[in-house]
Amino acid sequence: MAALRRFATAFLLLFVSLVHSVEPAAPHVRVVEHFIAAFNAHDSSAMSVLVADDVEWLSIANGRISVETKGKPALVSSMDAYFKSCPTCQSALSRIISTPDRVSAVEIASWQGTTGPRSQRGLSVYEFSAGLIHRVYYFPAEK
Repeated sequence: MAALRRFATAFLLLFVSLVHSVEPAAPHVRVVEHFIAAFNAHDSSAMSVLVADDVEWLSIANGRISVETKGKPALVSSMDAYFKSCPTCQSALSRIISTPDRVSAVEIASWQGTTGPRSQRGLSVYEFSAGLIHRVYYFPAEK
């Protein structure tokens, strides 16, 4: 009897996880996906449509939080410079988790290096306000 209960519990947990995995993406997840698509197109203007006017881009490393950019114009300028310096840079989302106000993901950055293709992973957290990306937190990359 105990074995049957364990089997039923395991089956129920598997079924619930499968049902949960096919739920439609939360609206914030779709915004982040569009943001990354615009990044991959190197279209800072399209990225800017998805962020709040007072957007903050923050890096977290070694116990410190650094403000990389603050405000939509600064983000556009920063992205334009970045795209110019790295014309092959792309990003992909993996292991996406969302809450009502945040989306976190492992982002896989890739580019063409002088010795061939390169990539690295980093954790990102997108914070939302009024349906727009308000803050982006990036943690150190793991190669």
